[in-house]
Amino acid sequence: MTTMQLWVLCTAGILSFLISTLLGKWVIPALQRLHFGQTIREEGPAWHQSKSGTPTMGGVLFIAATVTTALLTILISQLFLDYKILSGTALSLVKLFGTLLLALGCGLIGFLDDYIKVVKKRNLGLTARQKLIAQLLVATAFAVAMYLAGGHVIKVPFFGPVDFGFWYIPFCIFVIIAMSNATNLTDGVDGLCGSVSFMAVLPLVVIAGNMAAFGISAVAVAFAGALAGFLMWNLHPARVFMGDTGSLFIGALLTGLAFSLEQPFLLVPIGIIYILENLSVILQVTYFKLTHGRRLFKMSPLHHHFELCNWSENKIVLVFSAVTVIGGVLALLLFFRA
Repeated sequence: MTTMQLWVLCTAGILSFLISTLLGKWVIPALQRLHFGQTIREEGPAWHQSKSGTPTMGGVLFIAATVTTALLTILISQLFLDYKILSGTALSLVKLFGTLLLALGCGLIGFLDDYIKVVKKRNLGLTARQKLIAQLLVATAFAVAMYLAGGHVIKVPFFGPVDFGFWYIPFCIFVIIAMSNATNLTDGVDGLCGSVSFMAVLPLVVIAGNMAAFGISAVAVAFAGALAGFLMWNLHPARVFMGDTGSLFIGALLTGLAFSLEQPFLLVPIGIIYILENLSVILQVTYFKLTHGRRLFKMSPLHHHFELCNWSENKIVLVFSAVTVIGGVLALLLFFRA
């Protein structure tokens, strides 16, 4: 990657941060005027009820910043750089725009879910069936597009590139849905999902840069900057929540980036917190049913368990983010070892 490209990427990260931060000055008051306040579920910790009414759908801050900055970077590439992103192969274009559309599609599902919650006053939003069908449609479109463009090779740690053939499609769909739902579960403490996701995207930035994938690098860097800007408003005490709008976008974008870099298996160490949050819910429900009412954790998802162990929200965010950093370092070691 050239020096000019690196400068453009650094500028993109800063610009995305500024857009996300500054948008909060207008978007958050607008959400308050529209009464788009979060309804806190009674099943959560009792003290979370004090957060009821905090504006939600704040994910639009980093969604707008990510997409705007990524598109501006593509435009700059076409006008001023030797490397023209839009002059790439069909596969590279599908990876780039497919990832953005995948994330936007899942973000739209989350937006509809949030809208039903805050406007229609249905606390659970979309039904599980409705959400799953919508996610299947979006994930299938991305997986099929990647497959038809020839992007069905995945690099498996310790084995190298493996052509998954047709099985690429169901595998891709499964990972997209699993990751987007796992990030959704992680969004339950001020600043948690945003902080963990910021740490999660950084190793993907490094990998994309090492592979000289400038288009994917642009999206990843824009995403990192946008998340950092959002955290200016979302760290404890949060002045806005990302809602399903943001959390589903995050899971889909991280997954799209990983598949575009042919490294979805690295999502295991990178997304270890998402996985643990998801597993905690599965284990809690299973144990509850098998033991006829006993609980494995004080509360699930996992961050609520630690809250009930008297961990502060800031401590949870710090520890979970540190675990994500460790997972990211492990992912980079696996990548460079290969």
